[in-house]
Amino acid sequence: MPGSIGYTIWVLGSLLEVCVVVSAIAKHSFRRYLCLNIYMLFSFLISLGRYYAFNHFGLRSSEYKYFYFYSDAVLTIFLYLALITLYLHVFDEMKVEKYVRLTAVLLLVGTVLFSYGVVQQSQNKMLTGAFFAELSQNLYFVGLVLTYILWGAILKLRETRTQLIQLVLSLGIYFSAFAATFALGNMFPNFQFFGYVVPVFGCLLPLAWAYAFWRLAPDARMAPARLAVVPR
Repeated sequence: MPGSIGYTIWVLGSLLEVCVVVSAIAKHSFRRYLCLNIYMLFSFLISLGRYYAFNHFGLRSSEYKYFYFYSDAVLTIFLYLALITLYLHVFDEMKVEKYVRLTAVLLLVGTVLFSYGVVQQSQNKMLTGAFFAELSQNLYFVGLVLTYILWGAILKLRETRTQLIQLVLSLGIYFSAFAATFALGNMFPNFQFFGYVVPVFGCLLPLAWAYAFWRLAPDARMAPARLAVVPR
């Protein structure tokens, strides 16, 4: 996504990622949501790495493509782990941490094996980045399903912590947007518009999380009746 618009979106997204970590530290929520903040830190560092690869090797270079697909897979795994920590927060009073962690590990391993099986007939499957691209897409789908399950659990348990609800909802919207983008991108591979849509969506998640950390107190609660209405 070269050009002034691409650079503007990249800078904006990077600044928002830094804002998430700064807001979490300032509001004493960094350790509470450690995986979320580590994900944002890694996302910022990888953005710098992608810019370096783009600037030195070019957008169509094999070096940039390898770095992009490998780093995207790593980021997706960190985001998956961040989602699991939200599960731990929602179910913290039920003492089921070990079951949540075990299920998360099994799902991650299963997704990796499934992704490998999908591309195992391809030549140079690991070096071309096909495996990592497939892994990222499959983890996004798993994350989407898990986020909606988590939202159902929030409604069922009548969870009222505003900050936690904001984090889960924004993650659900993020996964939904990317799942839709992946699907439309596969249907219309030559449509250049998606080259701008994906980075814009990438800005929305840090914006929502920065707001959650800066404006919402960790222990603030909303009226239970407001949870009965799911945003459309």
